[in-house]
Amino acid sequence: MRLLFVHPGPLLYTNVFLRLEPLGLELVAEAARRAGHSIGIIDLQVESHADYHRTIAEWQPNFIAFSCNYLANVPEIVDLAKATKLALPRCFICVGGHSASFIANAIIEHGEGAIDCVLKGEGEPGIVKLLEAVVGDPSAIAKVPGAVTAAGEGPRPGFVEHLEEVRPARDLLRNRRKYFIGVLDPCASIEFSRGCPWDCSFCSAWTFYGRSYRLLNPDCVVEDLASIAEPGIFIVDDVAFIQERHGFQIGEAIARKGIRKRFYLETRGDVLLRNKEVFKLWKKLGLAQIFLGIEAIDEDGLRKFRKRIPLGRNFEALEFARSLEIGVAINIIAEPDWDEERFRVVRDWCLDVPEVVNLSINTPYPGTETWLTGQHRLNTRDYRLFDIQHAVLPTKLPIAAFYRELLHTQRVLYRKHMTWWTVPTLARELAGNLVRGQTNFVRGIMNYNKVYNVEKMLADHARPVRYELPVSPRPQTNAPTARAAQLYIHAHRGRRGRSIDDDTERFVDATRMGVSGGVSG
Repeated sequence: MRLLFVHPGPLLYTNVFLRLEPLGLELVAEAARRAGHSIGIIDLQVESHADYHRTIAEWQPNFIAFSCNYLANVPEIVDLAKATKLALPRCFICVGGHSASFIANAIIEHGEGAIDCVLKGEGEPGIVKLLEAVVGDPSAIAKVPGAVTAAGEGPRPGFVEHLEEVRPARDLLRNRRKYFIGVLDPCASIEFSRGCPWDCSFCSAWTFYGRSYRLLNPDCVVEDLASIAEPGIFIVDDVAFIQERHGFQIGEAIARKGIRKRFYLETRGDVLLRNKEVFKLWKKLGLAQIFLGIEAIDEDGLRKFRKRIPLGRNFEALEFARSLEIGVAINIIAEPDWDEERFRVVRDWCLDVPEVVNLSINTPYPGTETWLTGQHRLNTRDYRLFDIQHAVLPTKLPIAAFYRELLHTQRVLYRKHMTWWTVPTLARELAGNLVRGQTNFVRGIMNYNKVYNVEKMLADHARPVRYELPVSPRPQTNAPTARAAQLYIHAHRGRRGRSIDDDTERFVDATRMGVSGGVSG
């Protein structure tokens, strides 16, 4: 069969700060290619809808798979599927990905017959079984693990048994030099581990993977890394280097190979402090930037997001990263109930620290515990606004005032890093990129005021809405509390699902709080 894998268009912040290689789509595409199919990939982050329609007209694929990792892309995907079905009525259209897994039935309904299947869970094993059914026995689609159709849902999706079995189809991706994260331009993506053993209330990584955590073989990681031409590397792990030994094994193998890259990763403050020696090694290997999801600047906020990290430990983690001279970006979650005074307090704190600080807006997503408690408080169900840049819950301030405070705070923090003593360093980075013909980050900086302005944000709320995110019926007053286990996409396998040693398991348990509803393990 001829298969086309499609990544949808950019989100708000991808026009400024980053544009990442669609690694998940490449992995699923390679699994299908190894099953004997002819494969193509198109990424609408860097190509246009006209390019897409030209591709399907010329190539006439039998099967199209859309990647839906973000809710904000749902309307685009549904509209493209409908247009595709008109042009290629016999083409089988599938949607998969992280967000699609939590709203599979809604996507089928929105498609009105144009979307044949939503594939929940990890795509690599699911796509192979789905293709076998489509080619050999379409009536068997209903029995494919993770498959959801208008007729019903198949068995629960299965995990990739061995993560090393499939490597990304990097060779199929056009315009590879269009991907970047900050000054790492161009930048490829790579995976060292999959899943997360923690259970933060605002996050759906742990509910997607059933609190599992799996490691890739270090030799396979290094082989993949050695094949990448880009000088910048984004490590996509939800929390990097949870397992200290694994971090050392990969790092030491990289050093033996003599691979020189600049790395960007995400981790937790307590992991950074627990595994200091690993991060010291990676500094020598080229670790340039760490993203820390601190989320809040007070203990109350940390408790709300169920991050059992004492505030002082987060500040200690920042001090340690500074001692290594590694750049740190911090995320703070802006609450809809913030007023002018709270924004001022946050601004003052952010100006007192040297790190880059990003503000995201507290947004309940399907698959998170905040969705269970917050879905009935939404003031909009427009998918396009679920991008952590728009307020979807009622704000204490009038919405225009909230956005003015938010954008004022972001601009103050933005200007903090454009002062006379930081500009020379940034200028050297940008000059080096320009010499190599890389303009992604420069263009992003120039787009900032065009993308982030109050009038545009308010106009986004005023757009006509064709597709709305469904919510569950309001529970009865005496109904039992919803259990977090109902959110799991992949089966929760307890301790045996986490590839960490016993000391690390105890560390994880000590730094997480019990899941509401009594789910444990």
